Amino acid sequence: MADIITDIRKRFNSASILTKYIYINAGIFLFIRLVILLMRLFLEETDVFEYLQIPSSPRILLYRPWTLITYMFVHFDLLHILFNMLWLYTFGKIFLLFFTGRQLGGLYIIGGIAGALFFLVAYNVFPYFSNVSKSSFLVGASASVMAIVFAVSFYQKDYRLNLLFLGRLKLIYLAIGVLLIDIFAITSENAGGHIAHIGGALFGILFAYQYNKGKDITAFINKMIDGAVNLFNRKPKFKVYTNKHYKSEPAYRRPETDDEYRRRKNEEEKEINEILDKLKRSGYESLSSEEKKKLFNASKK
Repeated sequence: MADIITDIRKRFNSASILTKYIYINAGIFLFIRLVILLMRLFLEETDVFEYLQIPSSPRILLYRPWTLITYMFVHFDLLHILFNMLWLYTFGKIFLLFFTGRQLGGLYIIGGIAGALFFLVAYNVFPYFSNVSKSSFLVGASASVMAIVFAVSFYQKDYRLNLLFLGRLKLIYLAIGVLLIDIFAITSENAGGHIAHIGGALFGILFAYQYNKGKDITAFINKMIDGAVNLFNRKPKFKVYTNKHYKSEPAYRRPETDDEYRRRKNEEEKEINEILDKLKRSGYESLSSEEKKKLFNASKK
């Protein structure tokens, strides 16, 4: 058993952020199903998992602020998590063709928060929800997934998918179709879920348009995540003595993920190619000292 846990831990630590999110969702789902089974066998039913769901009541949310994050990793039904993870994996892989794992990770979190806020506002503003506005709860990764789907769809509008029965279809058309379904379903039995989808989708569109302008609106959440990760992974500093003088080892830094490494290498290669083009056009003397240094360092690799 210890070997299995160790193997799972190693696989998780070496996985991409996309795979980690799928592991987290699946692990929490299995844990919840096991606890529910044990409670049904030995105890009376309780509402303990309400403390992981985001409530539609602002008053209850005030006492459970963590649910703004936890709800997007919680699923109770097998089909619910299955479809969400299939969408996350499929569109997450497409997203990573154009963006980094860090951006996917940040967008998942902020898209989920946007979906939760739309759910809260709708249930407390529209009279249609007045009978359930104080007693409804929201769970699932759908809003987070929709943010990723719409971000890549509106960033690469001509990207095509091969779909069963539909053939090659532009991603943007699929996204718009899904959005229309959610809009027409906001008075259905799963109204809260569809409203959250719309919130996540709109934030994904906002991300795409801001990124086209050169601004990454997930940067601030990634800094917060990095701070939390480094806080828990921080290692003590040791003194290294050399010739009666000592210096501190550099503070511990989180190693690059595979996605971050590929992104950095692609950017470096692009920069070197631009320098080579400039060299070809204008000669060596036209290069700045920094460009000459980068070209020299690249030639040694």
